[in-house]
Amino acid sequence: MWVSQVRLAVDAYLVCLHHALTTEKEEVMGLLVGEFSEGKEVVCDIHSAVTLRRSDKRKDRVEISPEMLIEAQQRAEQMSASSGKELHIVGWYHSHPHITVWPSDIDLQTQAGYQQMDSHFIGLIFSVYNEDKKTKIGNHQVTCFQASNQSPEGEPPQYVRLPVPIEILSTPILATNNQQALDNLCSTLHEEQSEFLQLSRQQAGEDPLTHLHNIAGTCVRD
Repeated sequence: MWVSQVRLAVDAYLVCLHHALTTEKEEVMGLLVGEFSEGKEVVCDIHSAVTLRRSDKRKDRVEISPEMLIEAQQRAEQMSASSGKELHIVGWYHSHPHITVWPSDIDLQTQAGYQQMDSHFIGLIFSVYNEDKKTKIGNHQVTCFQASNQSPEGEPPQYVRLPVPIEILSTPILATNNQQALDNLCSTLHEEQSEFLQLSRQQAGEDPLTHLHNIAGTCVRD
């Protein structure tokens, strides 16, 4: 059964948006913690967003290591224990800097992979750093989706976007988990950068000029 509606707490929304705005050169990614309500329809309530370090930093795609996924699951279990609710990872989010909000073929394949583990799993995309050509006013958009295979059985899959209505709900206070996620954004980016610099040292070997070039390129890019 497809998810019929997603309700996103505004403080979790702010975590995702702030994370998306940390870089306009590369995509970022995180996971969503919440719960599903099943009846005649399936409704997803998202309470928290978990920002994670990327294992791959490229302009058009993003990946998170299995270790980071395990860490996110552990955080979800901690949130569940402290809140008294049956919380778990219900979806993922990532950014589209300078491009449209619609999922790419790679996004749809990634989403389909998640749905093989959990058919209710949802995806959010935050399109940021876009500007209206007429007004020159910046704007951002968010969309929620699942992936649906339109190919007949036995043929290679052809995934299409299945839009899911999303509602952003106000919250009386900023949840502790989301406050911590906002506070940890800078340290997450620092850890990513440190890992990149360490990798550049290994690739450079004993060549200090190559190492210096990689560092300079990183500073310009970020």
